[in-house]
Amino acid sequence: MKYQEFVEQLLEFEQQQVVIDEVHTEALSLYHGRQYSEAEKKFKQVLEWDENHAAAWLNLGTLYYATERYADALETLIKCLEIDSSGAIQHYSIGLVLEKVGAIPQAIQAYQQAIALDPTWIDAYNSLGNIFCEAGELEQAESIYRQAVAVKPEHFGSYLNLGNVLLEQEHVDEAIVAYEKALQLKPRNPDTLYNLGVAFETKNDFAEAALNYGYAFYRQGKYQEAINHYQIFLENKTGDEFCYDALAECYKSLNQCEQAVQTYEDGLKIYPRSSFLYFQLISLLHFFGKTRDAIALAKKASQLLPDVLVFKLEEKRLLPILYENEVDIEFYRHRFATSLEELIQQTSLETPEAKKRALESVASRTNFYLQYQGKNDIDLQTQYGQFVHKVMVANYPEWVKPLSKRPLQKNEKIRIGYVSDFLRGHTVGKEMLGWLRNRNEQEFEVYCYYINNKVDYFTQQYRLYSNYFHHIPEDLQGVCQQIITDKLDVLVFLDIGMHPQVTQMAGLRLAPIQCTSWGHPITSGIPTIDYFLSSDLMEPENAQKHYSEELICLPNIGISYAKPMIPETKKSRVEFGLREEAVIYLSCQSLFKYLPQYDYIFPAIAQRVPQAQFAFIAHGSAYITEIFRQRLQCAFAQMGLDSEQHCIILPRISWSDYCNVNCISDIFLDTLSWSGGNTTLEAIACNLPIVTYPGEFMRGRHAYGILKMLGVTDSIAQTEAEYIDIAAKLGLDRDWRDSIVKRMVERHSSLYDDKICVKALEDFYRRVVREA
Repeated sequence: MKYQEFVEQLLEFEQQQVVIDEVHTEALSLYHGRQYSEAEKKFKQVLEWDENHAAAWLNLGTLYYATERYADALETLIKCLEIDSSGAIQHYSIGLVLEKVGAIPQAIQAYQQAIALDPTWIDAYNSLGNIFCEAGELEQAESIYRQAVAVKPEHFGSYLNLGNVLLEQEHVDEAIVAYEKALQLKPRNPDTLYNLGVAFETKNDFAEAALNYGYAFYRQGKYQEAINHYQIFLENKTGDEFCYDALAECYKSLNQCEQAVQTYEDGLKIYPRSSFLYFQLISLLHFFGKTRDAIALAKKASQLLPDVLVFKLEEKRLLPILYENEVDIEFYRHRFATSLEELIQQTSLETPEAKKRALESVASRTNFYLQYQGKNDIDLQTQYGQFVHKVMVANYPEWVKPLSKRPLQKNEKIRIGYVSDFLRGHTVGKEMLGWLRNRNEQEFEVYCYYINNKVDYFTQQYRLYSNYFHHIPEDLQGVCQQIITDKLDVLVFLDIGMHPQVTQMAGLRLAPIQCTSWGHPITSGIPTIDYFLSSDLMEPENAQKHYSEELICLPNIGISYAKPMIPETKKSRVEFGLREEAVIYLSCQSLFKYLPQYDYIFPAIAQRVPQAQFAFIAHGSAYITEIFRQRLQCAFAQMGLDSEQHCIILPRISWSDYCNVNCISDIFLDTLSWSGGNTTLEAIACNLPIVTYPGEFMRGRHAYGILKMLGVTDSIAQTEAEYIDIAAKLGLDRDWRDSIVKRMVERHSSLYDDKICVKALEDFYRRVVREA
């Protein structure tokens, strides 16, 4: 064979391997998304190309196990073992299947082989222990669980299993010790809490049993059951601060405002100087729309506890979740601006105690609701951003020094870090995933830093598409140290301004180049953030003046958003309280996006479309929802209409029901001043025409940019009056509406899973990393 032919064949083989790996990754992604049928096809496609792809055999077997096709799983995993029997995971996986088909001795052997190959494979110990436990061989099970604890003392499940087997053997005190150790590792686990309650009940300690049952039911979302148990406990013992907080949170979740407030007040009678209970009560009052009461309580707390800076900050920066009228917006905005300046001037950072108090204050809340007033916030954001930076400098001087760019060797990958509290099924997590999914693996190494406790399908997706995934919840110093250790070239805060810890981190210098994105579409105002990654189609002219960072406009909408898999529509309009004959206008944004000056738009449309019915989604607080309902009543009454005939506020619903509502609606109404991004992309996937009016700032232009990219712009208005005209015409002219939907469907491929913006993003990374 000639050398040239050899090289060509080698390159062809390498290209084939890249394709195989990409399809295998797609299959894994589908599997994690529980799209099992599509995942199975992809795994089989990989195996057609490479019948010795052990990982594909393993994952296909795991899929069959997950879908209870145990015979197929067994056959597939045997094939996997024939190709590669060197890994513990293969033996562990086949052990799970053997156990399901009743081949217990063989399952035991498989688990033992997994442990022999990898003595740290903790799941094998626990599965093996569970077999012996179910067989009544409790001492043998206990021995195995103790081995698991010794091998991996940070694994909470081993302690839970150990506690269970000890309790079954009536070693109650030892079981309690094991459960308490499990709770140290996973404090909110309801199974551990419940079993600990059983252990205390066995000892006739009914009060402690009730307390733990209360926490268990609280964590399961069974709030009334939790309340019942907390009350039993408090009738017999004095609770700590956290007991009163949990009980109040249960009442809050049931929208029982008075009972929640009373619970905190009861706690404060026992702990009159508890800054924790004061802060929680302030937050509760704010959640229930009692902003003035919350501010008054913050003032009282700051007078009682003058060394706790957070109350001074709360008093000055609290803003309503939802405004009753336009005058309130101006009042609270002026108050915020004046108070912020005073606070910054009055905050001392001279002593260690003062520095710590300032750090705690910026860790408590963000300026989240400021941005929903529809104004230019750059001056206020910059003021607050510089204040946060100053506080972080005082507390972590070692983490604010300029960092030199890392010298890159030839072919060395650029290290990109992404940090967020929302690497999960949240708007931010959904919108930004495509940057990772479509990354150039040959040139970039991706690091993710996830700081929330919740783990779901999207979390697994971020883990799948990362080279390194660090899950470090609620640990500011821990995650910062990890980022420093990783020596990133670029760090991207996917959102700044939604979670206080992210804002704190952004005030440090953790990488030579630091960016934020339109995950939260507002300037951070923080001097340590160098670039704002935005969208070319969403930004207005002269947009740079809205940002303290250097603005980088990526092509199109700036994100690569996969077309959502919309579940089958199973429910009728009637099941959601919608009229069958109505023209349904869906307006499903968070209620704090609706400014009172635009309420008139809904009755103005209803005057033109008598069959109009507007569907909204409730806020988590029934009191906030009621404020919005009253605003609608007033707006409709001013035009001689009854809002009850035209408006429905749906309860908070599941994802499948939410998609169902989209699919049975007729028209999607975007909000003015803060546009829908994720909701617009989902509505288009459900074939809804979108009515939008682009605002002054990028956060009011999401739907505009999306429709421009889609190439269907008929329903973009240039004025409020035109917005009403378009909405009315769509409601009255079915043929026009259908023609728009038809064109939208034909052009879906031009909107979803855009690769162009990812290429531009990576071009930006290359440029800034290599610039002198």
